[in-house]
Amino acid sequence: MSKKDEIRLYEPDELLALDWTQLADGDYARDYLTTLATDSPERHIQNVQTKLLGLRAGGRLVPVTVNEQEYANSYVCSPYTHFVTYAREELDMLDSRLWKRLLAPVLAALGLWMKASRCNRIAIVNNWLLSTNLYHDWTAQEAREITHFCAKKLPRHIIAFRSVCQKLSPELYKGLKDAGCLMVPSRYVYLFHPEWPGKGTWRVRNTLSRDRKMLEKSGYRVLWHDELEAGQAGRIVELYNALYLDKYSRLNPQFTEDFIRLAMRKRTLTLIGLEKDGRLDGILGYFVRNGVMTTPLFGYDTRLPKETGLYRMLSSLLVQEAQRRSLLLHQSAGVGAFKADRGAVGETEYTAVYVKHLPVYRRWIWQTLAVLLERIGIKLVEKYEL
Repeated sequence: MSKKDEIRLYEPDELLALDWTQLADGDYARDYLTTLATDSPERHIQNVQTKLLGLRAGGRLVPVTVNEQEYANSYVCSPYTHFVTYAREELDMLDSRLWKRLLAPVLAALGLWMKASRCNRIAIVNNWLLSTNLYHDWTAQEAREITHFCAKKLPRHIIAFRSVCQKLSPELYKGLKDAGCLMVPSRYVYLFHPEWPGKGTWRVRNTLSRDRKMLEKSGYRVLWHDELEAGQAGRIVELYNALYLDKYSRLNPQFTEDFIRLAMRKRTLTLIGLEKDGRLDGILGYFVRNGVMTTPLFGYDTRLPKETGLYRMLSSLLVQEAQRRSLLLHQSAGVGAFKADRGAVGETEYTAVYVKHLPVYRRWIWQTLAVLLERIGIKLVEKYEL
């Protein structure tokens, strides 16, 4: 294996001395990783406590988060939060009282079992601490080698890969399965590409056209990244919090003003805002990797009347960006009917979990989750479009 292709794990202090010019996407990775690793992730995302390492593989460097327990962490670092705490909140969204009665004790038992299995002693590869992790074009062989390398270097930890979608990354998916990973369903997400079959139907075209016209007639001015000012960081956090924390769940990543200012300075996210009468009322922030874009930052002033249509207008901006740049748009989970009406296609997203190197009592929970969520969990999400 050449020096360029070697796999290596870097401690936070080693990242500062790294020659980033030898790495693909070196500037982006350096700006994001060295800042969060040396300042501590919690300064940028309040509800994340983790140790951040750098993994060099395939000529690129990606983050690896390492945890021991931290059960109150955001779901981006805590499988307990994702599969138990967050799931408890989502039970309230079900219309069926029967399902609520059946699932509440199941989740209680699952929580005890996950803690007994030390589920949060985990290392998550390519974890950018965002709702969706996008992957580079790793081959199946690279995925296998990375998995086994991490298991050797971190022998007491579960090795995991969040946001694995077979449609987006078939080689990665195959390599992780071949390596012996369990594919645990984690979300039902929605994908949109302007060139996919079905996007040209009259119904979809008409809906997207109405959204564009709403934006054009709204009186809102689109503020592109370079037009936004550092002084607006507080307002951007406020808009994100109003939607993702106050309306949805405080288990979502809690971004700070430092995180927003980093995005503004280094373009770790591309920001687009909606402004009227000198007031910023909507914001989105996206990033692109391997031909896919996703939006971990999204928010608007929820105090304004629903008829204002800020969600529709921000979503329209995203679709237009995807069309302009010929990118596949990963629209994350939730509001499935809204996204499907606009041409998005639902896909199961997995957390790939490698536990073969761990004691049997720590493996059983993941084997059970893989079966239970594939047969019941994902079907419920599809049915109720959560």
